[in-house]
Amino acid sequence: MKITINKNDIINVLSNIQGLTNRKSSLVITETVLIKTTDSGIELTATDLETGFFGSYPAIVEKQGIIAINAKKLYEIVKEFPTSEIHINEIENHWVEIDNNNINYHIVGMNPEDFPKIPVIDDISFLEVESSIIKKMIDNTIFIGSVSDDKRVHINGIYFEYIKKEDQNILRMVSTDGNRLSLVDCIYDKKFNVPQQGIIIPKKSLIEVNKFLDKEETIQIGNKDNHFIVKNKSETIIIRLFEGEFPKYSEIIVKGDTNKIIINRKTFLNMLKRMSILYSDNYKAVMFNFNKDKLMITATNPDVGESKEDIDIDYKGGKIETAFNPKFFIETLNMIDDDDIVLYITDEQKPCFIEGNKDKQFLSVIMPMRI
Repeated sequence: MKITINKNDIINVLSNIQGLTNRKSSLVITETVLIKTTDSGIELTATDLETGFFGSYPAIVEKQGIIAINAKKLYEIVKEFPTSEIHINEIENHWVEIDNNNINYHIVGMNPEDFPKIPVIDDISFLEVESSIIKKMIDNTIFIGSVSDDKRVHINGIYFEYIKKEDQNILRMVSTDGNRLSLVDCIYDKKFNVPQQGIIIPKKSLIEVNKFLDKEETIQIGNKDNHFIVKNKSETIIIRLFEGEFPKYSEIIVKGDTNKIIINRKTFLNMLKRMSILYSDNYKAVMFNFNKDKLMITATNPDVGESKEDIDIDYKGGKIETAFNPKFFIETLNMIDDDDIVLYITDEQKPCFIEGNKDKQFLSVIMPMRI
């Protein structure tokens, strides 16, 4: 192989794939990026064995070939390279020369034949969606992180389904960590021609997908043969789905006979940030006291001290005193763009529902804490 690439054509993709190539796996070669010449340039491939990526990029090809080179070192070299043109030349025994003018690197590569095969999936019914929509859906669910040592698929994955409801077609993502749930809908203006059953996509894979979503483009999404596929004009990501059951969340999101409370989002958010100053691993709960048109929050940490604050709210119900983790509310409020948010609370033992006062496509459910 002997090629010339432009730094600006390759720097972003090398940065984006670091989450895949830096992830621990059973094969050392997954730390490399596979570079293969094509008729019009090069194709890059990376994988962590669960998520595969490949994309096509321009290059001047003097000699055809294929190499596997450490992705982190290649990114660092390209990032710091002082010229826009970079020459890459395979020498012998998988050694690679990277140079231009007075700069010269000799980097050891690996045998490209040992690189894992990325599944090739054909005959897929894709949906065309604005990438900004999928990015927002991922953002509104991925913030509920998974517990590192928890092996349950519904904790480590996001449930994605296609819903036909009356005259609406809906794309939906749902995420949970056992203590809270986040749901986001997108009303799709075209007919579905895809499988209707829900799928569970690994959260860590969707984090990688998010890096490749440009707000200005249209992408294609689809699933087949236990894989979820995301494509743009030149790049494809293939994700191996989790197998297992997701909780029947439809029973959880029923508000029922609840008290409706309207609060200014920014005022509430700033209040929670102040109250969470006393937050610690041993003392996570703060007390929420709802009274007519008034909310008082009290934070107590015997190791630090106590704080309390009240704000005006729109609430006409009776007194409710309950405890919540303020971090959950802060993370949820950061996902809502409305000026005002709405809380739905029944009593101190039931979950709290949170949504925007205008935008009803995002819903968060937070369980109270027992103290």
